[in-house]
Amino acid sequence: MTQVCTIAWVHGMVQGVGFRYSTQYEAQRLGLTGYARNLDDGSVEVVACGEAENVDKLVAWLKAGGPRSARVERVLTEPHQPGREWKNFGIRY
Repeated sequence: MTQVCTIAWVHGMVQGVGFRYSTQYEAQRLGLTGYARNLDDGSVEVVACGEAENVDKLVAWLKAGGPRSARVERVLTEPHQPGREWKNFGIRY
């Protein structure tokens, strides 16, 4: 089983709608580590690490629109080499 990390930038109406918390719930359900945090430009940055198949599932969930309260316009992703190992999936401020 391959362990990977992906960083994603989610654009659209994704702040102030519970997006980070819904992403945290979905990531924990999939057994992933990493974080979600709001960026100054109105987007949300998501780092997800774990089994490649489960990281792909989270990215697919993000691209499908995330929680119903959000409106995702686009999701940009790339492989990521974090400078640290995450123990869980958290919300960063």
